[in-house]
Amino acid sequence: MLDAVDAVLVRELQRDGRATFQALADRVGLSRTAVRARVQSLLETGVVRVVGIVHSRVVGTGAIGHVSVTVDGAARGVGQAIAKRSAVRFAAVIAGRFALIAEVRARDDDTLAAELDEIRRTPGVRAAEVFRSVVVVRDAYSVVRELGEVTLDDIDWRLLRELQRDGRAPYTRLAGIIGLSQAATRARVVRLMRSGVIQVTGLAAPLALGSAELAGFGLSVSGASGGARRVAEQVARQEGVRYLATGFGRYDIVGQVEAGSRGELVEALDAIRAIRGATLRESWHHLDIVKESHATELPGTSPF
Repeated sequence: MLDAVDAVLVRELQRDGRATFQALADRVGLSRTAVRARVQSLLETGVVRVVGIVHSRVVGTGAIGHVSVTVDGAARGVGQAIAKRSAVRFAAVIAGRFALIAEVRARDDDTLAAELDEIRRTPGVRAAEVFRSVVVVRDAYSVVRELGEVTLDDIDWRLLRELQRDGRAPYTRLAGIIGLSQAATRARVVRLMRSGVIQVTGLAAPLALGSAELAGFGLSVSGASGGARRVAEQVARQEGVRYLATGFGRYDIVGQVEAGSRGELVEALDAIRAIRGATLRESWHHLDIVKESHATELPGTSPF
């Protein structure tokens, strides 16, 4: 577990991965030098990674499938094989009706269907059921707001690639890569962030922040509830909910919730059960996260 100061620094980096050392110092009441040393230690030890996450519309990965997998034999080996596919962003061994859960992101439904066929052909996979996400209501590590019309040039794409690798890359280094002044480079990065093209955030090791438990859940929504989106927005405000999407398939809503202990996890699920119009159809406990990736291959030219 982190001490109080480091915990605040991690939370601030999650909120704004490019926050200056001075801004962080003002937040925790330490000197800029002391904060720089603490942040560098957090980064070097892997407690937090600061990366840029590009909006799904920019990279063309708006078709999202949440796949529940039944396997023959050892689940971890099958999960590792599935995780090798670049379209698979998340894969975990779970306790529950299924052995594995995976999130697949693709360009469109045809591409998504092809990816699902490949998963079904993976040795050891007996069957795979799919929830097709339509609207991502909450994602703690991705940009979920609407994206207006944007125009990106080759310099923007180079910046996005660098920020995916290192969200805190200094402007001096970025300027050297793209061949512009630091002021012009800063202006471009700020534009990309403010427009929602990219979100720079800290990815924290769950145990470091006391989040030892992670579970998934599927909800159905009653007709008198006002609709799946209204219920989803209420669920998204609950403590610990880090991902939530409406869609169609086995459920109306799929989500993930994290907590510091098994008891807190039970409380979080009970709070979701208490929401009017939401029925918790199924939940599953994440035992081993095989893959969690937020990076994507970026094209050389803008798709807009």
